[in-house]
Amino acid sequence: MTITGFRSIEKGLIGVMVVLFCTIAVQAQNTKPDPNAGIKKYNTAMQIIRFAYVDTVNEAKLVEKALVETLKELDPHSLYISKKDVQRANEPLEGNFDGIGVQFEILKDTITVVHPIPGGPSDKLGIMSGDKIIKIEGEAVTGKKITNQFVLDHLRGKRGTKVTVSIYRKGKKDLIDFTIVRDKIPINSVDAAYMIKPGIGYINLNKFAQNSMEEFISAVKELKAAGMKSLILDLRNNSGGYMGTSIELSDEFLQPGKLIVYTEGVHSQREDFISTSKGLFETGKVVVMINENSASASEIVSGAIQDWDRGLIVGRRSFGKGLVQRPYQLPDSSQMRLTTARYYNPSGKCIQKSYTDGVDKYYEDFQNRVKHGELVHPDSIKFPDSLKYYTSRKRIVYGGGGIMPDVFIPWDSTIISDYYLDLRRKNLVNAYVGEYVDKNRKSLQKSFPEFSSFDANFVIDDGFMEDFFAYAEKEGVKKEDKGYAQSEKLIKSQLKGLIAQKLWDMKELYTIINQSDAEVLKAIEVIEDDSLFEKLNIDR
Repeated sequence: MTITGFRSIEKGLIGVMVVLFCTIAVQAQNTKPDPNAGIKKYNTAMQIIRFAYVDTVNEAKLVEKALVETLKELDPHSLYISKKDVQRANEPLEGNFDGIGVQFEILKDTITVVHPIPGGPSDKLGIMSGDKIIKIEGEAVTGKKITNQFVLDHLRGKRGTKVTVSIYRKGKKDLIDFTIVRDKIPINSVDAAYMIKPGIGYINLNKFAQNSMEEFISAVKELKAAGMKSLILDLRNNSGGYMGTSIELSDEFLQPGKLIVYTEGVHSQREDFISTSKGLFETGKVVVMINENSASASEIVSGAIQDWDRGLIVGRRSFGKGLVQRPYQLPDSSQMRLTTARYYNPSGKCIQKSYTDGVDKYYEDFQNRVKHGELVHPDSIKFPDSLKYYTSRKRIVYGGGGIMPDVFIPWDSTIISDYYLDLRRKNLVNAYVGEYVDKNRKSLQKSFPEFSSFDANFVIDDGFMEDFFAYAEKEGVKKEDKGYAQSEKLIKSQLKGLIAQKLWDMKELYTIINQSDAEVLKAIEVIEDDSLFEKLNIDR
């Protein structure tokens, strides 16, 4: 064989290799990733575990854990809810639950009725504030085993079912038995609505639920009838709820045709939500109160009012949740709440804070704000120019990390002493008030038949406080003079407010505590300042 012959063979081999390489390259280009590869991989792994693992396994539990961890990897707000927890998770937003209709608290290991819910099954049977539930279905329900969850498990149930409770009532020798037919019980969104000053209404909204608009509209109508010209809407510590409710609420403040919010995601086309019919409060000064715990739906309302220059936002930078979740039912009736879009305020800003460092770091944001001094000094909050947006009248607002208020209110930690924290940690203010009202209910009701007389004339005097100090010391918290002096105003306000709540309701509690709440007092000051609205060119 000649050298030339070898070269011919080599050329032939090279040609074949080139053809093969090109064929493989073309096949690689035409091969698309299998969208079901991950599911197939997981199913295969589960089959191997099922047939090869040394012990029996709870497959349902493994799948649930896998779902929980998978959703954690997506974002901080996508989550899995097991079948048994779906109803309880939905109750606060659905605005009702099935039960006997009482507000309760556990005082000295005993279930104590704070209030029967008006019109509820317990109220109709004559169960009263201060009654103590000693037995449920003949079983003693006092002692260390009694927790909030224990009470819920034993007193809640399907509408129409019955439960028998035995109640101790002061002045009665024997227990009183009541057979209660469970019914739908409303969960209120409006904690308080009242005239905080002549011409100024105050509404505290704790969540955005199914019934929130009905409650809000009723409150606004009552306040307008009482002479309301300006409104303080308190959304502090309101963590959100239904997006649709926040859009409806925003609509009450805006002229028709205004963009309230829009949503958009990779798999969700942009959807605009526009204000519609004439709202209940389209004119008149508005101040919205927010803080670091105001989130989601609260930020939609705050953002719409701010971006359209409809009112002033006062407080501290809000939480920064700009993601929208949609519930998906799974085959076993469990639920996945999946983030499907981001929402954007009218100016175009998304206020979602970063979650690239993981869920734990995401929820440590509050500690970081404290550490950096943001809750006290607004100058410590830095926004990049890339997050700069403009309101309808060209005021600067910022995206990324929450709604920045127009008027900053620093967090006052100076009134919170270690002594106060010890009292709070052991729930002693509330526990003392429960016992005090239980002992003195009749005399209090006789002396103060109306809340207005209680508000004006009931005084937390030295004798009252000495009795409280003795009670607290007996429960393990000794009076500390310096700490008490630091927190005196706060402690007295809470004592009086809680007495009012147990004699009347939540509105009366807020009426008392707002009188010494520096943030509420600042909101009143802002709403009375015409020059501030004019300076910022705010609609009023």
